[in-house]
Amino acid sequence: MPSTRSRSLALATVTAVSLTALAACGTSSDSSDGGPGGTVKLDVNGQPPKTQAFERKLFDKHVRQFEKANPDIDIVPHEGFMDPKTFNAKLAGGKLEDVFYVYFTDTRGLIAKKQAADITDQIKDMPHRDDVQDALMKVFQDERGRQYGLPTANYSMGLLYNRTLFEKAGLDPDKPPRTWADVRAAARKIAKLGDNTVGYADFSKNNQGGWHFTAELYSRGGRLATEHDGKWKAAFNSAAGRATLQDLHDMRWKDDAMGSKQLLQAEDVQRMMGSGKLGMYLSAADNITVIAKQFGGKYRDFGLAPVPDAKSTLIGGEGYMINPKASPEKIEAGIKWLQWKYLSPDLVERNIRDHLAADLPVGLPMPPTPDIWKGEVRDRVEKAKRKHANVPVGNYQPFMDAAPRVPGVLEPPEAQQVYAVLDGAMQAVLTKEDADIDALLDAAEKKVDQIYGAS
Repeated sequence: MPSTRSRSLALATVTAVSLTALAACGTSSDSSDGGPGGTVKLDVNGQPPKTQAFERKLFDKHVRQFEKANPDIDIVPHEGFMDPKTFNAKLAGGKLEDVFYVYFTDTRGLIAKKQAADITDQIKDMPHRDDVQDALMKVFQDERGRQYGLPTANYSMGLLYNRTLFEKAGLDPDKPPRTWADVRAAARKIAKLGDNTVGYADFSKNNQGGWHFTAELYSRGGRLATEHDGKWKAAFNSAAGRATLQDLHDMRWKDDAMGSKQLLQAEDVQRMMGSGKLGMYLSAADNITVIAKQFGGKYRDFGLAPVPDAKSTLIGGEGYMINPKASPEKIEAGIKWLQWKYLSPDLVERNIRDHLAADLPVGLPMPPTPDIWKGEVRDRVEKAKRKHANVPVGNYQPFMDAAPRVPGVLEPPEAQQVYAVLDGAMQAVLTKEDADIDALLDAAEKKVDQIYGAS
């Protein structure tokens, strides 16, 4: 499940932000493939809706700037993102845009079905190709390492915490919990502050419970599912899976550190954090902006640390792929557009200035400086972010420092169906003191294996 932000730009808020790929032989009969001296007409989706005024204005401004620099390319923007329900019909009917946005979770299926163009050869000399994190590039590769798209933004999970409550509870806000044992100890101290203060909160409904179970499982080194000979099977009925549910059960019932109100989802927890009544929960960086803008929180009050134990972290994100029917000219133009708009560290300063002018946060581990780079380029981007920051960058430094070292793991196949099953296990341990964890995992495993067996 993408972060709150990612679903919003599609949800531009997942992380706000869009990914896309080059598409079809055109969306209309007058589409031009270009040629010697000709103009390539390039249909791209991912244009934010008019209701997202800043993002829409910025996108359209970038289109004009790109076309001025590349007069042989005519960008035709389209609102919207990839809709799995209509994708096949659009592709078959020649209505799919040349460059289309995708979530990380969709790339595997599109590649297997040959529904995206192979752009391996065309990106060999793309500027900054080797500066993008290898793990993100691999999301768009097949088993042979052929490339079928480009990542443009990503998110990873961390531990979001309230620095003010840490201080009140006698905890050092500059030394956030590093392990789940640390989380439990800190949650107990925060809950003892009283006045309905909750030490740690978690999601448990609308598939968000299963999503957070997955994030917590990954942090311990566990896996939700494993693949063998092209077949997937549940893998969470393990020591890591039991530890995940046991810790939640004990924080809820033995420590009284999670409060009595359960069956929570993102908005509930964000509201608690914004009101200063919650110590910690797992989230991506985009939640900080949501809490500040929608629930009255202050950027200075929050910190972000790597996930406890940090053996791996749940990642997600977005990117663009190219229509498999696209001409070589369109593929070349599409790659040029994607690199210029999304994958050019040379334009970081431009994006930062635009966000500052709109009084949007600069300094969080998310756009306008998404954490997609590695090495010297990442250092350069982080330096620019610190230089222009209008939020306390140091509060989130533990997360950024650890990010290159924590392996990222994608969501499992059939994620939403699987999450719905695991919601039940999360709800049980948080609402029933006598919950049988082994029985819950056994039952969930059988249901998930049925899902994979039918897919």
